[in-house]
Amino acid sequence: MLAMLLPGCHILSMTERKKRPADFSKRAKLIVDIATGEEEDRAPTPEEDGKDPAAVSLGRRGGKKGGQARAKSLTPEERQKIARKAARARWARD
Repeated sequence: MLAMLLPGCHILSMTERKKRPADFSKRAKLIVDIATGEEEDRAPTPEEDGKDPAAVSLGRRGGKKGGQARAKSLTPEERQKIARKAARARWARD
């Protein structure tokens, strides 16, 4: 029902804005603070989180290509061994 009152609110992803409090009164105050400009409705930047932006970007780049680089370097036998181990772990859970 709230989505009908606020069209387009689903466009923002969870990482682009602050998490809303569960308590109704606190949530209402946060919304008023955001509307009046006392509070910003966005996730903190890496600098505000105390992280080095250069390290954040390097980690993201490394994570994006890490799996592909590993797949290229593995032999078919190694891939098969890893797949068997993963299948055993999946079946062991049941």
